[in-house]
Amino acid sequence: MNYLIETYGCQMNTAESASFLLVLKERGWVQARNKEDADLVLINTCSVRATAERRVRGRIAQYEALKRKRPFTLIIAGCMASRLGDTLKTDYKAVDYVMGTASRPLFPHILEALEGGIPFVEDTEKPAFSFAPFHLEDGRFCSFIPITHGCDNFCSYCVVPYVRGPEISRDPAAIFAEIRLVAEKGAREIMLLGQNVNSYYWDGGSVGKNLDFPRLLEAVAAEIEKTPIRWIRFLSSHPKDLSTRVIRVMADRPAFCRHLHLCAQHGSNAILRAMNRRYSREQYLELVDEIRGAMPDITFSTDMLIGFPGEMKEDHAQTLDLMERVRFLYAYMYHYNPREGTPAFEMPGRIGQGLKRKRLGEVIALQKQHTLELLQNRVGSRETVLVEGVSRRNAEELLTRTERDERVVVPGKRCMIGSFAELTLESLWGNTFRAKELSLCPGD
Repeated sequence: MNYLIETYGCQMNTAESASFLLVLKERGWVQARNKEDADLVLINTCSVRATAERRVRGRIAQYEALKRKRPFTLIIAGCMASRLGDTLKTDYKAVDYVMGTASRPLFPHILEALEGGIPFVEDTEKPAFSFAPFHLEDGRFCSFIPITHGCDNFCSYCVVPYVRGPEISRDPAAIFAEIRLVAEKGAREIMLLGQNVNSYYWDGGSVGKNLDFPRLLEAVAAEIEKTPIRWIRFLSSHPKDLSTRVIRVMADRPAFCRHLHLCAQHGSNAILRAMNRRYSREQYLELVDEIRGAMPDITFSTDMLIGFPGEMKEDHAQTLDLMERVRFLYAYMYHYNPREGTPAFEMPGRIGQGLKRKRLGEVIALQKQHTLELLQNRVGSRETVLVEGVSRRNAEELLTRTERDERVVVPGKRCMIGSFAELTLESLWGNTFRAKELSLCPGD
């Protein structure tokens, strides 16, 4: 039987789709060439912004039209499935199953029913969330490893705590087991994932009792020393929980890549309070200074939410000022979308679409300027890179990435993919560096 998986949203969704894929392969399913050939279509969805849900609704409508021509099974999974539940079946008759973020354990049972040609009858008792044991995507050398699930922050604009539930930390024994497993499967880099990754805390069991995030990072760094894995990243970091101890571990351990995604969301204290972010712009800037003091060569990326209710001209100016002070390598920038069920949905002072787009345009323009200037200053540097694959534009070139999360394209042979190498950043093409040649690092 053939399957097709479509994934929308964050890295956590990508990791969870990889766990679905593993179950399918273990049961002998084969990836379909296209949607016209699939016996099963699984759409793993995102609810963070209304635009993400609109994209999924459009996609479901396409599959609904296709289902009038031939039978197949359509499963809607992920955050949108958690938020809307069986109303998706009411809205779209083509939807057969709805699996929220806690319902992943039901997936093998659904497959078993499909293989037997019988309908799956879900138990009325909702399943509890559990982490999948394995999340490595085929052909990737960076493995996403979820270590927390859910969120307790309740930022006023965000639906994540409502669709993923309260924060749960993963058993460290399971984390270390997955690290060993993905290393055997060829991973050379790992990314620890969580909605708020640095609030990880484990206080149960015989392994890692009273293990907080800094101690986990130390243990992970020690674990990968036994494997071919050389680089560690983590995502996403909430500024209120990124401690001096975490910074010290990163600075002391060369395995931690010199890049950090540190979500700012805004530059105005008034808006940060309204967002319930629980830090000030001054605290954010002090944190950036502390990190740079420990790791002068680090780069930063961030999220910026523009046009939040009540945002004044002065608030917007403070966002631009914060960006000037930090100078992010890149940023995920978007304007506010009202999300029903969140506190911000009821807030007065909504900003008109035209003004939101104008302010967002200014933020994007400033970020493009910073990105270009930062990258131009790096031309001529000698760097270690992980060779990730073949360039999409030229089959004779390889796509590589530095520990600062910069892309580099260089001529090379396919046998180098999955290896660490050294090269010189010769020139810049858009936001991608070009190099003339690369040489494998010792041991690769």
